[in-house]
Amino acid sequence: MRAPAILLLATSNPGKLREIRQILSGLPIEIKTLADFPDIQPPVEDEPTFEANALKKARHYARRTGLWTLADDSGLEVDALGGAPGVRSARYAGENAGDTANNAKLIAALAGVPAERRTARFRCAAVVSDGSRVWASAQGTVDGLIIDTPRGQNGFGYDPHFLLPQRGVTTAELPPEEKNRISHRGQAMRRIGEQLTDPLAK
Repeated sequence: MRAPAILLLATSNPGKLREIRQILSGLPIEIKTLADFPDIQPPVEDEPTFEANALKKARHYARRTGLWTLADDSGLEVDALGGAPGVRSARYAGENAGDTANNAKLIAALAGVPAERRTARFRCAAVVSDGSRVWASAQGTVDGLIIDTPRGQNGFGYDPHFLLPQRGVTTAELPPEEKNRISHRGQAMRRIGEQLTDPLAK
């Protein structure tokens, strides 16, 4: 099957869209977003892993649009919290919770936990599907520590509380280009781009 010149990004998160567009900007494709298909209802993200949720979303939107679809599922895993918030990162404080509420719950949950035990990682799983076949899949992770006081105005989600110890900055303090170079999503999307190069060229 020949790969199309259009790729649907299956996320309505503006921060994710901005980052993925930047990372995939070198591919010879036209990008569509869910805003182009407002009548399609999202799937229930009830799978136990990032990989399974990403695959479910990619297949769901590909089957309803007829377009190759790139979906990712990503989030924060905190070791002292048994890996939480994990796949519920976007809904940690409730189904309609925003970044402020999610971050507040995270910091409250870590009250009294010493700095050296606040190890965490951002994890991203990404999948491209045409509705039946998986054309590309990849993962990425970046390790850090959770800090109480938010720092930085860039990024989104948990970025202001995610410290990169070797750099001494949070991911919200990094310029977008540098964050994309080292981030979990940046790693996964570059690997997706590499896998798509051959089918897109055919």
